[in-house]
Amino acid sequence: MMWLLYAASLLVFLAGLQLTLFSEQTATYFAWTINPPITAAFLGAAYWAAVPVEVIAARQSSWAGARVAVPSIWLFTTLTLVVTLVHFDKFHFSSSIPSAQGAAWFWLAIYAGVPVAMLLIGLHQIRVPGRDPPHGPSPPKWMRMVVFGQGAGMVAFGVGLLAAPLVIGAAWPWNLTALTGRAIGAWLVGIGFAAVHATRENDFSRIRPLEGGYVVFAALQLVAIARFSRDVNWSSSAPYVYLAFLLSILFVGAFRWLLHAISERKTRWQASR
Repeated sequence: MMWLLYAASLLVFLAGLQLTLFSEQTATYFAWTINPPITAAFLGAAYWAAVPVEVIAARQSSWAGARVAVPSIWLFTTLTLVVTLVHFDKFHFSSSIPSAQGAAWFWLAIYAGVPVAMLLIGLHQIRVPGRDPPHGPSPPKWMRMVVFGQGAGMVAFGVGLLAAPLVIGAAWPWNLTALTGRAIGAWLVGIGFAAVHATRENDFSRIRPLEGGYVVFAALQLVAIARFSRDVNWSSSAPYVYLAFLLSILFVGAFRWLLHAISERKTRWQASR
């Protein structure tokens, strides 16, 4: 599982690199053409936010410290495979551009292989003998409530986008197609499920993989909006609700980092006495 997480972190980094650096050239360099470019930037930010989640999970010494990341990754990759098969004709499998065609087949290979590998390895992992380490400090009650609300909201909206992307997508801050709506929906379900899972763990030591991902996701999404603000429908209330949501995620992630830094400093101070 550790090596699968490291491999997945490299793959999401590469996907994020394509989508972030070439947001306006997806017809040439990505598996499918994405318009408007802000959607590519959103997806790129989500992929890059997954890098710290998977790396931190891979570095944990116990399964209890890593498992918060695994079900959400499996859920996201499985949903993305389904979205790919539903919209198979939109992908560059027959493109005359070699880079686009290669990206499309590589995409299919990854999303056909990773969910199966993660399921098989995950089933083996949970059968490994042993038990969880002692329960660590719990997050404040208000943080659990906020994270649960954020997660439940993302899951609900993501499911809506997967089921009815054009209808639910009308409430999104910029224009979505059926494919881009479902691609965003898969990410929202995956991230939201991880947030809900974290509240169930109720242990700071078992939700470390999500700490960096939460901050990076919010920060990079804010950068995406700044880069492609022309694509946002500022005449509606949706962008402002979305910005408030991102700021709430950024606040929770930054607050958790601050608590961790204070705890580490306190531990070092006590050890030096």
